[in-house]
Amino acid sequence: MSFGDPNNPYGPPQGQQPGYPPQPPQGQPGYGYPAAPPPQQPGYGYPAAPPVQQYGYGMPMEMPGLMKTSRVLLFVLAGFQILFGLLAGVAVGAAQDVSNGVGSGDSTDSLAGLGFLIAGLLLAMGALSIFLGVKFKTGGSGIRVTTIVYASLMILGGIGNIVNGANGSATFGGLISLAIAGIILASMVNSAASAWFNRPRY
Repeated sequence: MSFGDPNNPYGPPQGQQPGYPPQPPQGQPGYGYPAAPPPQQPGYGYPAAPPVQQYGYGMPMEMPGLMKTSRVLLFVLAGFQILFGLLAGVAVGAAQDVSNGVGSGDSTDSLAGLGFLIAGLLLAMGALSIFLGVKFKTGGSGIRVTTIVYASLMILGGIGNIVNGANGSATFGGLISLAIAGIILASMVNSAASAWFNRPRY
């Protein structure tokens, strides 16, 4: 019994009986072997982009802690400056009214003018403290330089109050001013402050 020419390309493969369904070659997926998983496609962009940092170049994404403390101190300081400025202005005005009432207003005009000048200076410093504190979030290097100058002048004023206070309230106020100004100045002259105020803005 002949099964045909073994070299016939249209005949069944060698080793297979005619009349049986053809057997798939071993090793093909779908016939007892698991199919290889399809290659994973990256989502909407190839290659996947790394996460974008908010300020780029590895800059901090939020304000450094010491600068946050200094910002709060600026607001507290502004409150005291405005309060003392208002109290000084009211006190000088009341004293001048009394002086005018007793007929010696002309001799106290210069002192009253000096008192109003000090009160106005305190109010202006309070407004500057608030402005600097607000601008810490978005300001650039100009805000940093202004804060350094401001804190340095406060330190000089605090030292002056300590020296001339004769252990009274001016000395105590000078110590408080010196401590607050020292913290603010220290927060402005370190590398974290430089990186924060010079960070790129988008």
